Parts: sequence; C-alpha cells; structure tokens
Amino acid sequence: MRVISGTAKGRSLKAVPGKSTRPTTDKVKEAIFSMIGPYFDGGLALDLFAGTGGLGIEALSRGVDRAVFVDLEGASIEVVKQNVQAAGMSDRAEIYRTDAVRAVKALAKRQLKFALVFLDPPYRMKDMDVLMGELAERGLLEDGAKLVVEHDAEHLYPEAMDHYSQIKHTHYGDTAVTIYRYEAENGQEPTED
Repeated sequence: MRVISGTAKGRSLKAVPGKSTRPTTDKVKEAIFSMIGPYFDGGLALDLFAGTGGLGIEALSRGVDRAVFVDLEGASIEVVKQNVQAAGMSDRAEIYRTDAVRAVKALAKRQLKFALVFLDPPYRMKDMDVLMGELAERGLLEDGAKLVVEHDAEHLYPEAMDHYSQIKHTHYGDTAVTIYRYEAENGQEPTED
C-alpha cells in the first residue's frame, strides 16, 4: 500500500497486523479519488473506520487541509499514527480511538464541517445509511460534501436518502463503492446531545 498521488506520492503505508482489517487496495483507492477529486482545494475530511488511514492520508496528500481519523481498534490507531507520520502529515491530522457514533457526537459539539467523509467499515456492518443520517442531523457536513461508502458488493444502499443523492456506484470484485453528495436544506438546525 502506498500514497498514490499528491504531496506524499509514493510513500509506503503499513497494514494493520492480522486479518481483522481489510485495507482499501491501491486500485480501488485510485478509482475513488478519480470519482471524487482527484485533487482538493482545502476543506476538512473525516475517515471513520480508518483502519490504516489510507483514505484520509490520500485526501491530505491531494489537498485537503486537515483530516480526522477514527477507529475503535487500538492496533489500527497505532498504524494510523505511524502512517500519518510516514506521510509527513502529523500536523494536519487528529486521531481518535472510539466508535463511530460516539465520534460523530463529539465532533458535532466542536461544530466541525466536513467536505469529505470516508465510511469503510467492516463488511458485516450494513448500516452506513443510519450513520449518514446522523452526520446530516448533527450538522457535520458542508453543503455539497461527498461521502464515500465502501461496502460488500452484495449489499445495496439506497440511491437517494434525506439530504443525499447517489452520484456513483461501482463494483471491484466483492467490494462496492457508493458515493453520495450531501445537500443541506434551508432552515435545518443541527441537533445536539
């Protein structure tokens, strides 16, 4: 695994030891960024279920200002820290060990707005539409934000949901990538806990 393009192009990234983490292949990562970018002019990215941090690091390399990495597994967090450092991006990264729902609540309290969100959970999790609803409800997304959901090819997410329209859906073997665009509605107030 490596950084494919941008300021950290060619830097090697470590994998998480064991079989519990399924890193996004370079081929799929290249395809994702050709669909959503390929380059960015600033903004904030959120890499939930970060694993190795490869997607968030690629976004930083391609011009995103800052990225927040979240994973529940301690081994993944250690690898994300090492990979962010190897890519020379420690000063532009925040890394948290917690579950996705708790992270969303904490980030909402900070009133952050993300332009780009990566949702690449373990394939057994098939509720990213619920998490996307939570991100919208809590006001965590810029208008026009792009959300990338990587999932089992056998599972289909809806083409449209409140605030979201699907802009791309494609398969790579047993992996599917579904990309959504977020559209804020006028007068919507984010909720707080």
